[in-house]
Amino acid sequence: MDENFKLRIFTEPQQGATYDDLLRVAKTAENAGYDAFFRSDHYLKMGPVTGEPGPTDAWVTLAGLARETSGLRLGTLMTAGTFRLPGPLAIAVAQVDQMSGGRVELGLGTGWYAEEHTAYGIPFPSLKERFDRYAEQLEIITGLWGTPVGEAFAFDGEYYQLADSPALPKPVQRPRPPVLIGGTGKKRTPRLAARFADEFNLPFVDLDTAAAQYERVAEACREIGRDPGEVVRSAALVLCVGKDDAEIARRAEAIGREVDELRLNGLCGTPAEVADKIGTWRERTGITRLYLQVLDLSDLDHLELVAAEVAPQL
Repeated sequence: MDENFKLRIFTEPQQGATYDDLLRVAKTAENAGYDAFFRSDHYLKMGPVTGEPGPTDAWVTLAGLARETSGLRLGTLMTAGTFRLPGPLAIAVAQVDQMSGGRVELGLGTGWYAEEHTAYGIPFPSLKERFDRYAEQLEIITGLWGTPVGEAFAFDGEYYQLADSPALPKPVQRPRPPVLIGGTGKKRTPRLAARFADEFNLPFVDLDTAAAQYERVAEACREIGRDPGEVVRSAALVLCVGKDDAEIARRAEAIGREVDELRLNGLCGTPAEVADKIGTWRERTGITRLYLQVLDLSDLDHLELVAAEVAPQL
């Protein structure tokens, strides 16, 4: 695989997974040569599944994996800004970065899933307020990490005020762990990405939508004098690969999806077909990282097949 192009595993544990399930997937991914293990940050299942045995917390999970893996990068797509105050989140991410020896990445979003907020008593402001808070959160988290040791950090925003913060602990990675921003918003999202993002991610969109949004981010970078090449481009797509039609159909059925729909909207087909589609994405969008959404966490052979027969073609 091209050393400049990375395949990453992306899981959705709210659909039903224990920490041990995630550990098995992460260790399989590491042993197979994937670059990273990422997980969603949700507290409620989606769609016609039970969600049992119940949700797991993203940063508790990543702290455990930090001690049980050695080279795999670890992160979130995306931590919801509504779930955590920015100061404590900066502390938690810095601590997990220390626990991992500097392998953590923070994907941060506004939060969007109203039902999970209702289910667990989490306030869910209007979209405008969520975006306003999100902008302050990004400034606070990066500001805390970037404050020199021995100096204090202060912030006086509409929603958050910090005074005389020691801005500790510091993450291992300097100047900070990578920050991921994503989404298809046409105005505020590109501007925030230009200011704060090390990576811009687009989940589950088509090629034309992706190409247009990456260009909006690039233009927003140029407007503030930042080199657009500093922002890594990435995408996330659902994975369903099989050696033949029967195996493809079996894996599609296991995740409750139709093969034709997956071929259209995801990475579905034989290893050669999927490698070709990834090549088209790279050519059309300039992505250098691809998050493979793995929905059947019991099918470890799926990960090993892609590592053995798709990755070498890239």
